[in-house]
Formats: sequence, C-alpha cells, structure tokens
Amino acid sequence: MSAYKQHLKIYNSLSSKKEAFKSINKDLVGMYVCGPTVYDTVHLGNCRTFISFDLIYRYLKHLDYNVRYVRNITDVGHLTDDSSEDKIIKRARIEKIEPMEVVQKYTNEFHSILNFFKLQNPDIEPTATGHIIEQIEMIEKIIKNGYAYDKNGSVYFDLISFSKDFNYGELSNRNFDDIINESRTLDGSSDKKNPQDFALWKKANKSHIMKWRSPWGSGFPGWHIECSAMGHKYLGEKFDIHGGGLDLKFPHHDCEIAQSKSVYGNNPANYWIHTNMLTLNGKKMSKSAGNSVLPFEIFNGSNNIFSKSYSPMVLKFFIYQAHYRNTLDLSDEALKASEKAYEKIKTIYKELELIVPGNENDCDAELWIKNCYSSMNDDFNSPKLIAEFFNLYKEIQDIKSKSKNIDSVNLKKYQEYFSIFYTDILGFDDAKSEKNQLGEVLDILLEIRDKERDKKNYEVSDLIRDKLSKLGININDEQ
Repeated sequence: MSAYKQHLKIYNSLSSKKEAFKSINKDLVGMYVCGPTVYDTVHLGNCRTFISFDLIYRYLKHLDYNVRYVRNITDVGHLTDDSSEDKIIKRARIEKIEPMEVVQKYTNEFHSILNFFKLQNPDIEPTATGHIIEQIEMIEKIIKNGYAYDKNGSVYFDLISFSKDFNYGELSNRNFDDIINESRTLDGSSDKKNPQDFALWKKANKSHIMKWRSPWGSGFPGWHIECSAMGHKYLGEKFDIHGGGLDLKFPHHDCEIAQSKSVYGNNPANYWIHTNMLTLNGKKMSKSAGNSVLPFEIFNGSNNIFSKSYSPMVLKFFIYQAHYRNTLDLSDEALKASEKAYEKIKTIYKELELIVPGNENDCDAELWIKNCYSSMNDDFNSPKLIAEFFNLYKEIQDIKSKSKNIDSVNLKKYQEYFSIFYTDILGFDDAKSEKNQLGEVLDILLEIRDKERDKKNYEVSDLIRDKLSKLGININDEQ
C-alpha cells in the first residue's frame, strides 16, 4: 500500500486542479466534512455527499493513514433564506414539538439512513449546541482583530474591512464587487453596516427558545461560525481536508475561510473537496415542485416515481458509477441498469471461490490490482474502479469457458484484492454476507443429515450427501 500511497491525487476546489496529496503530518490526516442541519429528513443529495466521503475515508485508512474524520451536526443557527428564523425552530413550530425534539428525531433518522448504506461512523460528530463556548471565543478573536462588530446584541462579520487585508471568495472565485451588488437587505439586517456582512451571533428576542448568554447579550450563533469553531477545535489551526456539497462553496465555505483567516491568518484546509448535485429525471430536486424522493421511499418502493423498490446497495452502486464531482441524474431507467450491473458484479467473489486453479496461467492479477489502485489514486475515481470489476468479471468468464487459465497465485490475489476494493473500500457487504449465509445454510443441511443418519434414515441422508457432492462439496462419513 505504501507503494501506492505517494501517487494519490485529489482535485482541490481551491486551485481547480488535481494535486498530489501530501498530509501536513506524516501518516496523519485531519478531515472535516459539513454534516446535516437536522430539521428534516436527509435527502438523497445529502446522502451522496456522505457516501462519497465514506469512500474517501475508507481509502485513506486503507493507505495506512491515521485519519481523524470530523462530521458535524448543525442543530442551531442555520437561518432560513428569507428571514433570520432558525430552520429548526421553524420546524418545531410546524410539528408542534420542542426544538431539541426536532434535533433528536432527525439526527436519529439521519444515522438510520446512513446505516442502511453501511457507512462508517466519523471519529468525532460534534454538535453546534455543544460548542457554544468555542464559537463565542472565536467571535471575540475576530472582533479583536478588527473584522467584526457588534450592534444591538448581534455580531456581524465586516466583509469590507476583511477585504482590505484578504481576498474574500477565493474558493467560489467570486469577485467582491459582484458580491456587494448581489447582496440584498433581509429581515432583521438593519443593524448591518453593509448588506453583504453575515451574522456571527444573533440577538434573540424574548420568545426565542434556543438562546445562550454571551458578551453581547442573549442570543444564538450564526451558521458559518459553527463549522469553523468545531473544525479548529478537533483538527487544529490548519488541517488537511475540508469537504461538503458543491452548494456549500458559497457562501458557507467562503465564509468559513474568511473567519479562519481573521483569527489565524490562514485558509483552514489545504484541500477542499466538493461533491456535485443529484438531479431527479433531469431536474433539480425540489419538494415544493414535487420533484423529490427520500431514501426510505426508494428502499420500500413507497413513491410514484420509480416502478419498483431498490436496495440501499443498488443505490450506492448507482452513486459510485459516477464520479463524485459530476452531476448525477436519478431515474428509473438508470436504477434498473445499476441493479442489473450490481447483480453481476456481486457474484465475482463467489465465482472466484468456485474456480479450480491449474498450473498454467494467462492472467495478470498484479496488473489488475495496479489498475484498481490507479483508479482510486485518480481523485477517488469509483467509476474507473467499477470498470475494473467488469474487466475481472469478463476474465472469470474466460477462465470458466477454458479460453484462459489461472494458477493458484493469481487466483488468490484476485480473491484478496477484490474483497479489499469491493468490501473494505467501496463498503459493499453483499459478497461476504452471501458467503456467510451460504455457510449457515450448509451447516443447517449437515445438521439435518446427521439427525437423519442417527435415525437410520439413510435414503434422506444419502440424498443430501449426493446433492452436495454434485456441487463440489464432499462429505467424509468416516468416524
């Protein structure tokens, strides 16, 4: 693995090009990914982001990096687009429950959905409400350094002041003058010096439920400061990777960079990774337009969009058939094709086990393994890796038809590394789980046979023995 480690390249949104990956600390990687705002059921576009970063996390660990993966839960401070109202409080009012009931309900649901996709848990999953102190401390530093101001109990980031010393919008490549022109006055923003200034801390009125004491009065944090404070707390002033959905580039990630520069003088991460959007039947997913579907609705078929239900693994396979930086369109036809392809690929492990090796060899397992690593080292290119699976599937068919031969050395390498890439890195569990299931079925059959032999019912016991023998499973009855 160390031979392949040095060849990893990552597309860096900051430079808009692929760069050789080099961690700040040898063999250690700090990775922060923006998690969900838990005010509603997580949609499939969000799932694509977390599925993609699960692949990145798994592969970095496979390359023997010690990875600290931090993925936050936003449970306060994410304001609605048209006002200063918190999304969670708005949902609590609609559902007529407490805000923290909303948080718990949708956090549990979020974890449940990711479990269906067999995603690994992050190493740390901090919540915004659990880090109010850290956010207040960071805001105080930004004010001290002259890049924020408080007004009537709220604190705003001063973009004009910041832009005199630093470049704002370097991630999204937005011109600051354009940002000024695009800015519009929203409800509750009359305290701002300039419309483009964003909230670091918002004053809470008496009826506001989620609020905390601060040097500026009772209030709650802004959305952007949360990720900055939690990222730096667990990964330090500078870390390796910061990720999230493409829709977070502006303003969220641009604001994060501005906040970090205001305190530490540096961009918080060396590599910025963004996953692209998921569309549905060629259109952007939208609940209001009726063009959306939730993960559970696909798993159980309770929707009017698809002709049948599809398993989480099929959906995951579909997502990995496109590169994470490309737009991916979800449709019934695409899922049917993915299901057919996945059913073929997941038989590889079993088919390899049934091959009897010979002395001659026409296969090059080392080249196949090298190609798999090259695929993953090319910015975690899952479609290229899956293409290598199909190449292996074709080779297996050639071996079965006797047009190719394979020796035991190459066969064992195929078995070992297919399992690594399919199960350990892509996170599919069907191949091994099916193998375990078959083993359990065999144990049951043998138990039944032993009982029939004890009863001297040799007709049934011999029938089971003979049927298993035809499958290549020989039973030794000698005591």
